[in-house]
Amino acid sequence: MANPDLKQMRNFGIISHIDAGKTTVSERILFYAGEIHKMGEVHDGLAVMDWMEQEQERGITITATATNCHWKNYTFNLIDTPGHIDFTIEVERSLRALDGAVAIFSAVEGVQPQSESVWRQANRYQVPRICLINKMDRIGADHQQVLESIVKKLDATPVLLQLPIGHEENFHGIIDLVAEKTILFAEDDHGQTLINGEIPEELREAVQQQREKIIEAAADFDDAILDDFLNGKPIAAERILPALRKGVINCEIYPVLLGSALRNKGIQPLLDTICSLLPSPLDMPPSSATRLDKQKAWEVTTDPKAELCALAFKVLADDGRKLTYLRIYSGSLKPGDSVYNSRTLGIEKVARLFRMHSHKRERIHQAIAGDIVTATGLKNVLTGDTISNPDLPLQLAGLEYPEPVVSLAVEPKTVADRDKLPLALEKLQWEDPTFRVKEDPETGQTLLTGMGELHLEVIVQRLKADFGVETQTGRPQVVYRETVRCATEQHEIFEREIDGKTHHGEVKIRINPTERKSGIQIDIPEQLLTAWPEELAEVIREKLASSCQSGQIAGYPLTDLQLSLVEAPYNSNKTTDLGISAAINRAISQALNQAKATLLEPVMILELIAPSEYTGKVMSSLNQKRGQVEGVTSRPGQDIVRATIPLLEMFGYMTELRSATKGQGSFTMEFSHFDQAPPETLKKFGIS
Repeated sequence: MANPDLKQMRNFGIISHIDAGKTTVSERILFYAGEIHKMGEVHDGLAVMDWMEQEQERGITITATATNCHWKNYTFNLIDTPGHIDFTIEVERSLRALDGAVAIFSAVEGVQPQSESVWRQANRYQVPRICLINKMDRIGADHQQVLESIVKKLDATPVLLQLPIGHEENFHGIIDLVAEKTILFAEDDHGQTLINGEIPEELREAVQQQREKIIEAAADFDDAILDDFLNGKPIAAERILPALRKGVINCEIYPVLLGSALRNKGIQPLLDTICSLLPSPLDMPPSSATRLDKQKAWEVTTDPKAELCALAFKVLADDGRKLTYLRIYSGSLKPGDSVYNSRTLGIEKVARLFRMHSHKRERIHQAIAGDIVTATGLKNVLTGDTISNPDLPLQLAGLEYPEPVVSLAVEPKTVADRDKLPLALEKLQWEDPTFRVKEDPETGQTLLTGMGELHLEVIVQRLKADFGVETQTGRPQVVYRETVRCATEQHEIFEREIDGKTHHGEVKIRINPTERKSGIQIDIPEQLLTAWPEELAEVIREKLASSCQSGQIAGYPLTDLQLSLVEAPYNSNKTTDLGISAAINRAISQALNQAKATLLEPVMILELIAPSEYTGKVMSSLNQKRGQVEGVTSRPGQDIVRATIPLLEMFGYMTELRSATKGQGSFTMEFSHFDQAPPETLKKFGIS
């Protein structure tokens, strides 16, 4: 198979809140692109992109799924991402590797909590976006309200490119404001036939007003358009799109389209807009890397003839073997090539290369800069690793991983399961950096830690379905954080003879509490370490950082404090790495005891939807659960309650909510911050 033309390539993802229609849109894209010949529906468990058994059973996307398809003379590498907060790592690593994204919003619900989360993730990686307001055929659909919420909640600049023809259930087409034409979608062939027409006379004034807003947006990126606009000259459609494209690539504007994916309306114009407005790999700025052999900055350009540099953004355990998803940033890669792993500092060999079509593979013989492919044979590569030419070892910026907040005790049912469990858990950790496994030192139990109840529930199900491991589980437990309530200093000298050698170390450290959400701040004045050999100075830095991973109360990680190195005298005749490490350990342990350590619990942002007649009852139950209601938005027949609430109070809440609302209520949550745990929790841990 020939390599695709990079100018005609689009690497993009579908991102949104859960149930906004991501997978339905992806299914339509594959259908209209000719990749599939029958559209499967999410609610039937037949969507191509939801291939996992758990996804088909639950009707939600759990893992980001990549596919390749063609539209006109363009090649798409498309990734459909999950919308549930428990699987946010799938969005994070997908956006790290992509050049663009389509953000989908429900025309009824608008910008929802997870919409805000994925938008912030895209901002972090400077990913250009276009938007689709989906479900325009639903009762209560209001695209203007969605545009307002994009401005208010996302602090973004939307540019509406279409107007709807028909309202709610009568929605049956769109007006293309740039081309100044109507587009209707044939009902008898799943919307494949587009019927273009003239704009009705009664809508011309509204179209003209909205088109002027588009031209104003385009004029910000094209001086010739600005001059003609100010002089009242007409602006042709072919001039508008290149100007808008500049704004999109700069992440300054976000064009908005309308549609109803389930009713097969609006997808082909979306595909055309992806081609005309989202960037190709050649449009993206060079990636920054570090050249490891010389420890200097290195610019990685999208050039197939340059040295290889690729990011492993996802690892999958496929039939017991590692399948590694790669974004090739420069150079080319072939089966049999030896590559350098920047994390392990070792050489690995690529066995085979594939282009993915959901979970199906198409074998290829070369991958070039700009492409997204999968590889087998990379045994030690994990998510976030950089692979490069061994003669030019490079390291790209990695990914940010959210911290898991829920744990679950698990034990094998039989002796055979006990033997298989460790290997199965190891493979699941390959795939998911937000999934952690550790042993409880007091009980000896295996503890699984993840992003939420659903995340761990899926892990346990996969242990049985994918690895044949039967397990028994305990109740989900909150993962706390530890911090301090007052400042303290501790001076510590360690000196001991071990195996005939004297080990010495001396430090003075200070611990100060900081405000909530501030995390860990480690302060090491450089002048303190000028006399130290570099290898011992590095020991101090690493030891101070690692000491924050486990507190004194129950071994939870520390947060919201400043750890400062005040003194660290160096004696060239006595100071050793073991001595300084032991001194740091003792000093921090004593300081934490004196600084009145306490626990912080995870607090979630909650968005709850309930029929209006049950809102009072629901808000009363939230108050009893220590929730703080921040606002209520009323819509016809229902209210949307936004609140913050401790995660501890939310275990099993869905059953309670459905009972209180006769099955009509629903909610979504995302992590907000850690805050002071209540007295009853502190008492359980022996804290007064």
